Amino acid sequence: MSELYSKAETILLRKKHLGPSCKVFFVKDPLKIVRGKGQYMFDENGKQYLDCINNVAHVGHSHPEVIKVAVEQMELLNTNSRFLHDSIVEYAKRLSETLPEKLSVCYFANSGSEANDLALRLARQYRDHQDVITLDHAYHGHVSSLIEISPYKFRKGKDIKKEFVHVAPAPDIYRGKYREDHPDPAGAYADEVKKIIEEAQKNGRKIAAFIAESMQSCGGQVIPPAGYFQKVAEYVRKAGGVFIADEVQVGFGRIGKHFWGFQMGDEDFVPDIVTMGKPMGNGHPLSCVVTTQEIAEAFSASGMEYFNTYGGNPVSCAIGLAVLDVIEKEDLQGNATQVGNYLIELLNKQKAKHPLIGDIRGVGFFIGIDLVKDQQKRTPATAEAQHVIYKMKEQRVLISADGPYRNVLKIKPPMCFTKEDAKFMVEQLDKTLTVLEEATGTRTERLNEASSNNASDSTSQAGENTSKKRNGLYTEKPTVPGKRIRT
Repeated sequence: MSELYSKAETILLRKKHLGPSCKVFFVKDPLKIVRGKGQYMFDENGKQYLDCINNVAHVGHSHPEVIKVAVEQMELLNTNSRFLHDSIVEYAKRLSETLPEKLSVCYFANSGSEANDLALRLARQYRDHQDVITLDHAYHGHVSSLIEISPYKFRKGKDIKKEFVHVAPAPDIYRGKYREDHPDPAGAYADEVKKIIEEAQKNGRKIAAFIAESMQSCGGQVIPPAGYFQKVAEYVRKAGGVFIADEVQVGFGRIGKHFWGFQMGDEDFVPDIVTMGKPMGNGHPLSCVVTTQEIAEAFSASGMEYFNTYGGNPVSCAIGLAVLDVIEKEDLQGNATQVGNYLIELLNKQKAKHPLIGDIRGVGFFIGIDLVKDQQKRTPATAEAQHVIYKMKEQRVLISADGPYRNVLKIKPPMCFTKEDAKFMVEQLDKTLTVLEEATGTRTERLNEASSNNASDSTSQAGENTSKKRNGLYTEKPTVPGKRIRT
């Protein structure tokens, strides 16, 4: 495999010429990836890694059909969308056919950030309202307008929440305000949005939009309870706002049963605006906003033309069409259902075995493994999660960790992921957790707890700070690994 530079030289050049905020995976020992094929990635030494991270390479790295179509169109024509060409209208038609009938007007762009930024413009123009309701821990893109509505980002930096931004609790039934034992978590979380709307209106503010990922990714692979979006949409629309479904992470059949994540809670639910990105082009920059005729006409009435030089160009649209073709021909949506169910089944068996696993949640190829120090208290196992992703890398399996405490292992592989891949990944996870639990005494502690009086234990521990030392291994700051955890 030919390289311009050695790995060491590449690292030095990154430090010299790329901004220090441009991070890489596995910062202690970053991977240099030179090739990808299907669900696998290869480093400069030819080592093969199972990719459980890349929802960007949706139909698989270097898919031959996508490459073939891209090359053919590049050889023929690539220009901007001010000229007539058939691929943009064919692609818009094909995308619309996957969505509810009401969603029929497309605006093409080049990234999820561009799409979400445009969605905000559409929402604000529709009724001339300004305010946006977003979910806690949400991330919607890197441009300024989206950092402002992304608590995942603005709460880490020096920015403060803007007056026009309202943050609702994430509908997390494992770790959130209303949990799985609540009689109606969907209604309770939706009522939090209703309260925000009422408070905003008391202060003379007008709601333009509620925006949410159909399933939160950076927020920790959060699957909203069924019925939540329907209730929220009812409250938001009554206030004159619109519902924006961000499908950048979970769209295009990733959840298996449905093509779009917003359909999972209720097949009849229809957002007012849908944004999409990452998987559309299988790595090629491509995104889209789809909305209703009514909202599109209100946007046009502003008198401002929407023009995006590269959005909807012939090459991008040809690639987008090829991705749709591959999803259909290879039944990747069906594969997400079958293999995803199998993977969740295997992981639930691991949950019964490993005290570090607090929760397994997800659907299709969108899965989260919530690691905890204590299953009863659900104390986030942040250091342990970081340890696990490095040890899994040593076993040539690539996963990442995210969520508010960075303790949730994220599984979102290319859609060609197989049952054999799922089995291999879980086997490596089992080995890694077993060694870690033995090193930290977690397994022994669990056995001791099982043989003791649980009620007495919980009473004596109720007032303790859950991030304090446990068996002398963890520090007050849960992000710092204990001495016996080595990565």
